[in-house]
Amino acid sequence: MRGRLLCLLGIGVAMASASASAQENDLAARFGMVPGVTDVSLSPDGTKLAFVAPNKGHANDLYVFDIGDDATPRRILRASGVPETLLWCRWATDARIICQVGGRQDYGGTIYGFTSLVGVDAAGGNVKALSARRGANALGADFRGGDVIDWSPGQPGSVLVMRSYVPEVNRASGSLITKDDQGMGVDLLDASSGEVKIVERPRPDAVEYITDGKGKVRVMGTQSVKGQTGYLDGQTRYFFKPRDGGAWQPLSTVDLLKEEGFNPVAVDSMTDRAIGFVKIDGRKAVSSIRLDGTGRGDILFRHPEVDIDGLVRVGRDRRVVGATYVTDRRVMEATDPKVSAMAGSLSKALGGRDVYFIDASADESQWLVWAGSDVDPGRYYRYTPAMKQLRPLLEERPALAGQALSQVKAIHYPAADGTMVPAYLTLPPGRTDAQGLPAIVMPHGGPSSRDEWGFDWLSQYFAQSGFAVIQPNFRGSSGYGDQWYQNNGFQSWRTAIGDVTDAGRWMLGEGADPARLSIVGWSYGGYAALQSGVLSPGLFRSIVAIAPVTDLGSLKAKSLQYTSGSITRDFIGSGPHVREGSPAQNAGQISVPVLMFHGTLDQNVDIEQSRMMRRALASAGKSVELIEYQGLAHSLTDGETRSAMLKRITAFLPH
Repeated sequence: MRGRLLCLLGIGVAMASASASAQENDLAARFGMVPGVTDVSLSPDGTKLAFVAPNKGHANDLYVFDIGDDATPRRILRASGVPETLLWCRWATDARIICQVGGRQDYGGTIYGFTSLVGVDAAGGNVKALSARRGANALGADFRGGDVIDWSPGQPGSVLVMRSYVPEVNRASGSLITKDDQGMGVDLLDASSGEVKIVERPRPDAVEYITDGKGKVRVMGTQSVKGQTGYLDGQTRYFFKPRDGGAWQPLSTVDLLKEEGFNPVAVDSMTDRAIGFVKIDGRKAVSSIRLDGTGRGDILFRHPEVDIDGLVRVGRDRRVVGATYVTDRRVMEATDPKVSAMAGSLSKALGGRDVYFIDASADESQWLVWAGSDVDPGRYYRYTPAMKQLRPLLEERPALAGQALSQVKAIHYPAADGTMVPAYLTLPPGRTDAQGLPAIVMPHGGPSSRDEWGFDWLSQYFAQSGFAVIQPNFRGSSGYGDQWYQNNGFQSWRTAIGDVTDAGRWMLGEGADPARLSIVGWSYGGYAALQSGVLSPGLFRSIVAIAPVTDLGSLKAKSLQYTSGSITRDFIGSGPHVREGSPAQNAGQISVPVLMFHGTLDQNVDIEQSRMMRRALASAGKSVELIEYQGLAHSLTDGETRSAMLKRITAFLPH
């Protein structure tokens, strides 16, 4: 049954951007294709699956099928992609599905993201908007459509929804406020009728609510503006309500820039504790705080070398049963014996693949599981523990079915100061070393991010195209604690970029061809690629930067249009590093050809960053090309676009 359900769709849904015959022998088309499944959910009774799949262009569709009958999936909802797409869809009941729709639009030169909630019958039809309605008399705008924060609140057919409200005025009189609710609140929402009951009245400063998974809102997060500046003060303040109700009481304060303070993520209803992240000795750990006003708590998970960066949550109540961290590979530590045993047995049965629990039926007799590895892009299964039955459902990337992929090897290489830098090495199929090969250094985005072991469509594409690829977790990467993170990859750019260039030198030491060594990066990785050309001119024979930051001063200035501007300003900092660490300010030092790509609706990094870099390089007489993609955001999630980009990069790189 491998890939059968997507074959029933003719694979036209997941592979709409090119013909099947062209894709058969075209690596760029196969690897550039966006995942054939972007979101999957199991119905409460465990018999039906809902999944979101891409369509032509930016559009995507919601499909439903009956697992037991092997029925053909039925399309029940489509988002046009102009500008909205389906971000996720989940079963509220066996007959009703809730989806979050989102997108980006340009308003007067500033790009804003928006979301909204809609409900649809599993049989199709009865589509209803579930976000708070905006009247024509609304005083201002709020693009936050809300989110479902509790799928099992104890009221049949209902969910708890965090929704935003905007006050409205009676414009006929010009002064009478007809609706004064403002900010984010929580409503009990009937998934079928759309009727609501207020659970927490909206507050202008509220940004987050956390429930106990049983229908009680127990934690609220707020953010405040600093004085008359209009900018957030850089802190999230958390409050809790006692189990039996009452007024909000202080819980913790989180410094958003330093990531310090207890950051709650979940509430355990049985032990009456908030569970979240806190730093201990400069590394993230998982801890708990009792919600009884005593402030007492316990450390639940920590690691002496790396951050604990994820929680394992299962069931419709999203209870916490463990945590995850990454050394060479991601590791799961589960406190629930049932979950731990399932994960171990499933991973063993699937040849050592990583296993994640995506969803479960209401009675947890059926589980939706994802499994994948470095050489397996991933697939979904339904697991029935009582029968020990593992039923294959969907492949995540059907375009790569049958494609031999390269193993990813965890390595360490020495930086100039002797520090051993962790990285991942991917070689072409059948190769055990980089001797004589063209090579690519591929720094990750972020900068507050890291690479980890597993399937990566970019590195795999380059490896299949004959390149050796190294992905360094340079100093400035997250996941290794504060000492490794330093002052982030912008303020500590010399160290971060030094580690990146040293990855290239290590590849040369491993025998890679110095005339065919290149660097390719996306987002911060694009910044690192360009700044590597400034720091070490000529080391890399070509530079590819996708959606790169190129000028730190302009990035700071642009950020001040938003309420979070002061946080970004402080993150980048002030001083000589702002100019010295900006490739657009030092374009004259770059001595090799540069190729850039950028989407015009990029909300993460404004396209002006790439345009500025192109102007600077052209003025300095350098070889530069910028390819702009109209209407696309930071991730360029369009199969035709990605495939064309891969072809252009391959033609550009020396190989």
